[in-house]
Amino acid sequence: MTDSTLIRWIDGEAPAGTSSGTTWGMPFPRGTVHGPDALTVTDAGGARVPSQAWPLATWPDGSLKWAGIALPATDSPAASYQVRHDTGAAPSEGDAPPSGVQEAPGGPRVSVAESPDALTVDTGALQMVISRSGSTLFSSLTRDGRTVARDARLVSLLQDGIPEEAGTASRQQFTGEVTAVELEQDGPVRAVVRLEGRHRQDNTGSAGRSWLPFVVRFYFYANARSVRMVHSFIWDGEADRDFLAGLGVRFNVALEGEPHNRHVRIAGADGGFLTEAVRGLTGLRRDPGADVRAAQIGGRATPAPDTWNPEVSERLHLIPSWGDYTLTQLSADGFELRKRTAPGHGWVGISGGTRSVGFCSLSDTRGGLGIGIKDFWQSHPGQLDIRGAAGADATVTTWLYSPEAQPMDLRFYHDGLGQDTFEEQLEGLEITYEDYEPGFGNPTGIARTHELTLFAYDATPSTESLAADAAAASSPALLQATPEYLHSVGVFGDWDPVDRGTPARARLENHLDFLFDFYAGQVEQRRWYGFWNFGDVMHTYDFDRHVWRYDVGGYAWDNSELSPDLWLWYSYLRSGRADIFRFAEAMTRHTGEVDVYHLGPWKGLGSRHNVQHWGCSAKQLRISTPAYRRFYYYLTADERTGDLLTELVDSDQNFLGLDPVRKVRPDADTYRPNRGALGVGLGTDWGSLAATWLTDWERTGNPRSRDRLLGTMADIGALKYGFLTGEALYDLDKGRFDTGREMISVSHLSAVFGLVEICSELVDLVDDPEFERAWLQYCRLFLGTKEEQVAEVGEPLAGIYLTQAHSRLSAYAAARLQDRDLAARAWESFSEGGEHLNHESAFTLRTIEPPHVLLPVDEAPTVSTNDTAQFGLAVIQNLALIGGHLR
Repeated sequence: MTDSTLIRWIDGEAPAGTSSGTTWGMPFPRGTVHGPDALTVTDAGGARVPSQAWPLATWPDGSLKWAGIALPATDSPAASYQVRHDTGAAPSEGDAPPSGVQEAPGGPRVSVAESPDALTVDTGALQMVISRSGSTLFSSLTRDGRTVARDARLVSLLQDGIPEEAGTASRQQFTGEVTAVELEQDGPVRAVVRLEGRHRQDNTGSAGRSWLPFVVRFYFYANARSVRMVHSFIWDGEADRDFLAGLGVRFNVALEGEPHNRHVRIAGADGGFLTEAVRGLTGLRRDPGADVRAAQIGGRATPAPDTWNPEVSERLHLIPSWGDYTLTQLSADGFELRKRTAPGHGWVGISGGTRSVGFCSLSDTRGGLGIGIKDFWQSHPGQLDIRGAAGADATVTTWLYSPEAQPMDLRFYHDGLGQDTFEEQLEGLEITYEDYEPGFGNPTGIARTHELTLFAYDATPSTESLAADAAAASSPALLQATPEYLHSVGVFGDWDPVDRGTPARARLENHLDFLFDFYAGQVEQRRWYGFWNFGDVMHTYDFDRHVWRYDVGGYAWDNSELSPDLWLWYSYLRSGRADIFRFAEAMTRHTGEVDVYHLGPWKGLGSRHNVQHWGCSAKQLRISTPAYRRFYYYLTADERTGDLLTELVDSDQNFLGLDPVRKVRPDADTYRPNRGALGVGLGTDWGSLAATWLTDWERTGNPRSRDRLLGTMADIGALKYGFLTGEALYDLDKGRFDTGREMISVSHLSAVFGLVEICSELVDLVDDPEFERAWLQYCRLFLGTKEEQVAEVGEPLAGIYLTQAHSRLSAYAAARLQDRDLAARAWESFSEGGEHLNHESAFTLRTIEPPHVLLPVDEAPTVSTNDTAQFGLAVIQNLALIGGHLR
């Protein structure tokens, strides 16, 4: 028996020209697919295509929940595909493990040859040799037997200070040193190689400083002429004395042709390209001949010089060769291009523009290397350097942080303002909303990921072909299942595909569209771009200045506060919109890397909202929670996101070292972190732990995560007041709560950082009636009347805010209990409880023009990110749960 589903390109059309191979994630209904070997892929016409699949997650019964699926590169990608799966019996004990590989006869293959010193990966179109240690990421990249690049390496510059005006600062050069290489996948359709290492100071040997740990992955697809590269690094410097002045990837490019047959291609903005030869033959006082000029412009080998006009061929040595080119993108709004003949000589300006796509190539008529950087201008300052193009050994350096920009300054932005005690810090919270504490505004441990694509050329490609490569590197093609299919599987809790079937539904859908479009516009108008900023949004608006409160304590960068990540991902799930996916993707990359610590004493914790992403002293699991990252992991099978999820597996250890409520704890005089009795909140804390354990259990089958998840669920169900208890004492060694605590403590923040979504999944996933009872009690009573609360638990609940957001609690209980009155109350609470988004005038824009602002900007009178995220989630979940009761 088989089943199938449609898979479509997220941008609506198949990629133009050759696809580079693609990977996506796909779920399957519980109990229907026993393993990845049951999966096959066909094109729109029903013809089987080669594929490779592997498990990403399993259901509790062991059946396949999510699979990663890869297709090879092809010159003719289909407009859509279908994934078919055999729904027969599960394999018997002793059967060979499933391979997940489905090969069409004669299909392309990627192969990996291992030796003690190196790995050699062959896609059929290119070959890369990766040494197991040393200073190179790869020693050679070849195409058709010719080496197009070699000795790829990470490079960085460290500056020891930033002079204010007069003064000097010194720079030291570092090179990445690979210390470990792992073959994570070995084909035949897709291979992945992971490298780890650190940057080491040049010319100092083992005695030199070592810092900036990195992970690099290379992705290879059968038949591909390109390699995807994902680079992540962790900042582990000291902000007061370490100023990163450059971070890049450098490649040696071997050129053999004469300078006039060597070609430089650099992408500008809006599809534009600089197309030049190192030694130009056009525009000269004497004409070499039309066929010579046409060949050079086209990137083809020019005719032999003895066939040219001798007035040119005899004077070739008098035509300058331009060996060095540089493009700098120092802001989101402008790039500059220049060139020079050689070091020691002056630069000549070429041109400039707005937003370079971040692509360059260097080649001769036998081939060469092209490199594209995803989100290049968005992640400024970036730079592209070509050096020595007229000589025997040229280099191309793609700077992820430009050495021509101001060095990276990660120092905390103020001197503490005298806030030395908790009491003074809480006073600061009252005025600027900043939760300050000395020493906590420390960036050590934050990370950043970049994605590059390397192209191996067998000749200088046409400009049209290069433009297609640049576009593909900037916005990689992606296959995805439809919203209807994803919904039918029952993943990610309570949501429905977009439905405008009634006027009331259409009105809410229009409001959701308005809010997304508004934030997408704000990213552009407010220039929420930059190396550490791209992907995040601001928290709250300042109407007097017509700016977001970028400089006011805790009102600046949002850092996942009240779950904009969830709002975006659920918006994508139900719509399938590519623009929403890419917004959510950028936020996931940012919030999972920059807003979370990956080493040091706060490893596994995230930082609350602040003027600087790392500035707040509230280091909490509610920011680092996998609830925000697992969407991207499951939908794309992205290994880097998998690393971030793995980092959090033991995050319950953090409660032993740092109490998240240390400044406001009622029992602060007596409470001390004790591994046998750690205070763990049943809202943001346990919700984050539950997301961690659930994700790890599904991904790996880890019994520790399974037992802690199921055990603490049972313990919450056994507490007299369940979730209303607010906080329970956690035994770190046993992974269980003390069920004897009898108190009631409710917070308006408990359910707005993923708890609602995770509990909904857990109730469906795990048969635990007492846990379900406890969760339904919380959902019923949070917005219940005081009389209902007193009747059930003996006292009214305090701390009831964010009524519109919490309407989805009532909606969940109404749907689960089939209670029409509760459903009516949920919609009433939604309509009347929003502080700012409960009236039509909220969904209007006004434009503010200069001179009152720097640039024309749009304002939404009452929109903040807190309200937007929770309004969006309430709409999405209420429609899914009680949409039939909407009037």
